[in-house]
Amino acid sequence: MTVRARMLLVAIAAASLAACAGLEAVRLDRQGRAALDRGDSAQAVRDLERAASIAPAVSGIQNNLGIAYERAGRRDDAERAYERAVALDCRNDKAQSNLAAVRAARAAAAP
Repeated sequence: MTVRARMLLVAIAAASLAACAGLEAVRLDRQGRAALDRGDSAQAVRDLERAASIAPAVSGIQNNLGIAYERAGRRDDAERAYERAVALDCRNDKAQSNLAAVRAARAAAAP
């Protein structure tokens, strides 16, 4: 097998693995949202943290992770997740709204 053929096979294998990782992130995001719907914020955090580690540049996953953190009482982590979501996609209106809400709650709780 030529060097060029080997390089092509390696590239195809890498693309295949990336696609599989993307599918796993989508699956974990769905599981996390389902856990939120059931009121299981601890499981949602676990699933969404794994999804975010696989696909850290997906704004929607970061936003969902923020929601899970917030429901788990982890407001600082929620704020950071919303900030990441907005930084990744400034048109993510849900993340913008969630970030504004968590910041407003923090301001209201300040002495």
